[in-house]
Amino acid sequence: MQPNESLSDRESASFFHTYKRLPLEPVCGEGMHLFTADGTRYLDMFAGIAVNALGHAHPRVVGAITEQAGRYIHVSNYFAQEPQIRLAELLLKHSGMARVFFANSGTEAMEGALKIARRWGGERGKTAITGFSNAFHGRTFGALSIMDRPNYRDGFGPFLADCSSLPFNDVDALKAGVGPRTAAVVLECVQGEGGIRPVTPAFAAALKALRSEHGFLIIADEIQSGAGRTGRFLAADHFDLQPDLVTLAKPIGGGLPLGAILGAASVAEILQPGMHGTTFGGNPVACAAGIAVLEVIEELGLTAHAREVGQYFLEQLQELATAFPARVKEARGLGLMVALELTGEADPVVSAMRDRGILINATDKTVLRFVPPLIVTRAEIDATVAALREVLARADA
Repeated sequence: MQPNESLSDRESASFFHTYKRLPLEPVCGEGMHLFTADGTRYLDMFAGIAVNALGHAHPRVVGAITEQAGRYIHVSNYFAQEPQIRLAELLLKHSGMARVFFANSGTEAMEGALKIARRWGGERGKTAITGFSNAFHGRTFGALSIMDRPNYRDGFGPFLADCSSLPFNDVDALKAGVGPRTAAVVLECVQGEGGIRPVTPAFAAALKALRSEHGFLIIADEIQSGAGRTGRFLAADHFDLQPDLVTLAKPIGGGLPLGAILGAASVAEILQPGMHGTTFGGNPVACAAGIAVLEVIEELGLTAHAREVGQYFLEQLQELATAFPARVKEARGLGLMVALELTGEADPVVSAMRDRGILINATDKTVLRFVPPLIVTRAEIDATVAALREVLARADA
């Protein structure tokens, strides 16, 4: 480190240039707020991209991490461990699924789910796996193979064979694109990186009917939408989708790296010893944090809270869409997974909101994404909407 060298200069000299960093240096967080090195307090309305379900430094999460770290941090999956088992029991209780496999991240959970689907399908002469346009399932080859977005795929091919992507929410394309050779269909019930786009009830119903006809698996990607964010434990629950496999991550580790595959009875016996594994997946400290997260969500009724305040948030954003038709295309979402799609680039609005002490996130170029901690209040939503109104009004002036 050179004298007076900035943090951004040090970062640029040390890392592959994969991230477009915000011009902030966070030093601590508390609840809904993040504090930076210059002493500024920010209202955090994207929660580490839907990770911090209980906000920053929740005492139950911090306590669980500290207590477990004082016992043991890692022993490997050669041992049965109480934190893993307890978290698995909670996930099965809330999801109604039959089995759990812990990974380190959402993309690893998706990769494992695709492996399960191929193993299941291989025994039945089914190898095709399809995803949908504008989806995001991670950055590994399996995930990229069922995605269609050039900014993630270009230059990284060739991808896995017998994988494809169909138009999202297009029932006719779905009917034409699946068949007897289909092993699995992968769906985000609310597309996250794709701009907070919910699946239509008609599309979900058609997918269920086609599963009955052709006998494939449904894999629900709940990495952003799971653990109560949409007002149900899984977004798939809104559509009675009854998936065979579910991928979870983001909030379930309390901010520590943790992913999970949930399997229904239909796939409960597919994996046997030695077929799949992980060194760090199900880390006991992360699992202890996850237990605290799920217990607090249940104790405080935060799933119902997400449904109620999320609807309020959406209504306020819809009013903005009506007030600024030249600037706003649409407001949409489910629970506390909501978006305001603009008619132009979203980044300038993100920057203007940051200048007003509110952190929001842009995705899909023109979409403002709001995935705040589940503890967000109506007053904090009102403050966010008021700042947005001011930004949009200045842009219209």
